[in-house]
Amino acid sequence: SRSVACVITSTSLSSSMSINLCCMHTSISEILKEKSLKPSRRSLPCLAQSQTHPINLNHFLSVPLSPEPKPEVEVLSQGISTSCSLLPPQTGQLNVERILCLVPNSFVLLIVLCLFAAEDGKDHYTEESEVTTCETRADESFLLRKGKSLSLQGKNPADSSGLFFRDGKKRIDYILVYKKSSPQVEKRCTFEKNLRAEGLMLEKEPSLTNNDIMFVKVHAPWDTLCKYAEQMNIRMPFRKKCYFKDWKSKTLSSRFHRRCCQMKSWLPRNPMKLDKEALPDLEETDCYTAPFSRARMHHFTISNRHTFFSNSTRSRIVHHVLQRTKYEDGKPKMGINRLLGNNTFEAAFPPHEGGYKSRHPIKTHGPQNHRHLLYERWARWGMWYKYQPLDLIRRYFGEKIGLYFAWLGWYTGMLIPAALVGVFVFLYGLFTMDSSQVSKEICEANTTIMCPMCEETCDPWTLSDSCVYAKVTHLFDNGGTVFFAIFMAIWATVFLEFWKRRRAELTYDWDLIDWEEEEEELRPQFEAKYSRVERVNPISGKPEPFQPFSDKLSRLMVSVSGIFFMISLVLTAVFAVVVFRLIVMEKFASFNWKFVKKNWQFATSGTGVCINFMIIMSLNVVYEKVAYLLTNLEHPRTESEWENSFALKMFLFQFVNLNSSTFYIAFFLGRFAGRPGKYNKLFNRWRLEECHPSGCLIDLCLQMGVIMFFKQIWNNFMELGYPLLQNWWSRRKIKKGGGGGGPNVENKAQLPQWDKDWNLQPMNAHGLVDEYLEMVLQFGFTTIFVAAFPLAPLLALLNNIIEIRLDAYKFVTQWRRPMPARATDIGIWHGILEGIGVLAVITNAFVIAITSDYIPRFVYAFKYGPCMDKGHHHEDECLRGYMNSSLSVFDMGTNSNQSRYCRYRDYRAPPWSSVPYEFTLQFWHVLAARLAFIIVFEHLVFGIKSFIAYLIPDMPKDLCDRMRREKYLMQEMMYEAELEHLQKERKKNGRRYHHEWP
Repeated sequence: SRSVACVITSTSLSSSMSINLCCMHTSISEILKEKSLKPSRRSLPCLAQSQTHPINLNHFLSVPLSPEPKPEVEVLSQGISTSCSLLPPQTGQLNVERILCLVPNSFVLLIVLCLFAAEDGKDHYTEESEVTTCETRADESFLLRKGKSLSLQGKNPADSSGLFFRDGKKRIDYILVYKKSSPQVEKRCTFEKNLRAEGLMLEKEPSLTNNDIMFVKVHAPWDTLCKYAEQMNIRMPFRKKCYFKDWKSKTLSSRFHRRCCQMKSWLPRNPMKLDKEALPDLEETDCYTAPFSRARMHHFTISNRHTFFSNSTRSRIVHHVLQRTKYEDGKPKMGINRLLGNNTFEAAFPPHEGGYKSRHPIKTHGPQNHRHLLYERWARWGMWYKYQPLDLIRRYFGEKIGLYFAWLGWYTGMLIPAALVGVFVFLYGLFTMDSSQVSKEICEANTTIMCPMCEETCDPWTLSDSCVYAKVTHLFDNGGTVFFAIFMAIWATVFLEFWKRRRAELTYDWDLIDWEEEEEELRPQFEAKYSRVERVNPISGKPEPFQPFSDKLSRLMVSVSGIFFMISLVLTAVFAVVVFRLIVMEKFASFNWKFVKKNWQFATSGTGVCINFMIIMSLNVVYEKVAYLLTNLEHPRTESEWENSFALKMFLFQFVNLNSSTFYIAFFLGRFAGRPGKYNKLFNRWRLEECHPSGCLIDLCLQMGVIMFFKQIWNNFMELGYPLLQNWWSRRKIKKGGGGGGPNVENKAQLPQWDKDWNLQPMNAHGLVDEYLEMVLQFGFTTIFVAAFPLAPLLALLNNIIEIRLDAYKFVTQWRRPMPARATDIGIWHGILEGIGVLAVITNAFVIAITSDYIPRFVYAFKYGPCMDKGHHHEDECLRGYMNSSLSVFDMGTNSNQSRYCRYRDYRAPPWSSVPYEFTLQFWHVLAARLAFIIVFEHLVFGIKSFIAYLIPDMPKDLCDRMRREKYLMQEMMYEAELEHLQKERKKNGRRYHHEWP
């Protein structure tokens, strides 16, 4: 705390007598008048002239290094004057400010000065001393009563928006929340004391909605920001960029470029682009940046130190300090995460920049803050067709969240051509459904008797009963299936390759090129666990905690064992669903209701899919807890390693959980059922399920469609509906007086920003893993089995259009502001996407060759059909008689009431042949063709994918040239700036030139 000591000295006294008048708590900015903020639309101001630098370092410091006192002499009476001197600080802060006042032998002026001091100290804020242990309950109750009176009278502290300390000048960079009833008082007080020792400033406020809640407002002063910005190697702007064009672009393409601009001006404006007037100039890419250094502070373009570090950067620095501050003296226990885990603090988050709604329209009055601007231009449902303001998202939420929305937008845009081609393939099947020769033969087979589906209670049935089933199958199993599978494999490669180029542009624009090597830090939990074992880092040369190989291997083996156990649990659940399908199939096939008995296959597949979906969603909850436990058991070294390990486990669990039943239907359903008279039975009780005479592809299509549709609805509800319900319940409790006995707050606008943010829902503990996981699983559904369900890209596109606005609305309005983290890419998810792309090629090859009837129809048309010895004919003519060729004959005996012989789906010899019920030659021809198709398809598609990946470089050539030139110019300008600084210093000392570097 800073005080002003007023010493009154009388000239009539024989000895000088000083009297301490008062102690006024005031901020340093009230004494030292700072420069006002110049109007600027840039978040990080850059000077246009590269030569513009401050003369000395005093401009950048919170207080001058060597202030020169300038006494003011004012004659009050004869021979009497008042002299006021401002003394420099002793330890980085202004400890004593003396005003030496000479007055007559009267105490009138003394009383006046004391009254003035008392009046001036009403709105002060009390910063707790570092030596004080903790505030008492009486102090907290006093603050609570003061807060209640302010809320009831409609008066707020100095800052009504709740974004500053009580003095209205120190910005709140972070909010810590704790309960007064928490028993962890000693840990919290030690933690707060150590935070002050690190240079942070704290101020406490009671909650207006809950008597048990206290808020700790955290502010990082200028000196602390500079200190940790240098430690964290944060890159800051130091010079205006010089854009360069080579001679080719200046000579050859200038005329072409002008013509293209003229043609674009004639075209109508793109409705998907945001108006330039709607967004401020947020581009920060027109300045070169370098790691911040206090020794070279004169190199950086610091026009105003209040805006030099953006709000997200300030919050990131404070988070860095919170992560590495100890809370127990003498013990290696540190970090806000541990304190949140043991309930010392309830929450820790940076505050939002005000409300997201305004009484005035944004077009006439402009945005009131960045949160309001994000809501109006991004999160509203009316902006669903607009491009995303990625620069504004990055500035408010950080680069990591900005990259997620950039990837999600890119993925959604690339789904448009895939969805269009999928719709064309589906429409082709729809228009050719009635003219399909296979469907005609099934619908007209009134005399073809099929073998019963069960052996005891089921009767034979006619093939024409499955006419609708056959037509629906043709919608997804037609000639366009192979083309669409090849297209989607190429599409996945193009999507990933062009995303690499887009990511390279974003990392360059957002200054993330060299970030990973500079700022990757150890996790506090890793440091605390292995603080006793150290080794020298081979890169930095500094000692750091080290995890022995034996310890790492043992923990990894336990984690792998847990993963295999959970995967075996998934397979057990799939086996249970298979048994359920067998039981239900037998019941539906012998059902008394004619409608159900006629459509027993649809009923069996539908009920099986619904049961499987409920099991999938139930197991997902268990998988998340197990993955979190196994990842913490491994003790990853850095945050990126922790996220990658957790993400990989979650993907493996949910991928197997989501797709295991789909793989069963695609490759195992009906393959091991046996034949009439020799069926394979499960537990010698239930006969294995068979495929429909038109194939098993419709079962796979139904499985994918139901799971994809309901899972997307469930995910959207959990992402937005659940937080909405929770926030509504919190507001309801506040209106009724609060759950903790707080005052009845009628208007939510009366609450300060920290109270409003506390009533919002926190972001997930594992960050963006759930968001990426949902999209990556969807990507797998749209590529792995796309040959069976060509409408999957369309469903994914519609879902993602909603998903972008759902996530935007959730981040802006329903969640507390997350810590603005940085990232250079989407992490392990890129490798997972590439793996899915490879798996999609193999899976689609097997789906076309084995699951669908494309290969059997192809073999019949050119080997056994009417076109065998003739030239080219129409496909339908060549498939005449295909159904009769694909059905074998079984002798049911003389006990049958309708017919002695029945048909079943297989290529076997009839009972009257010399080798009854053995595989025919056509079976082996079809099998050879299937294997040949798989080999040809995989090699062809992999070759095309590799060729496309080779043609598309990961980084645009112009971007490579800009990066190389920027590195060259940065070195030149750093030398130039240092030379300029030295010349000014030597000129100041009387030496105009220098001949060598110091």
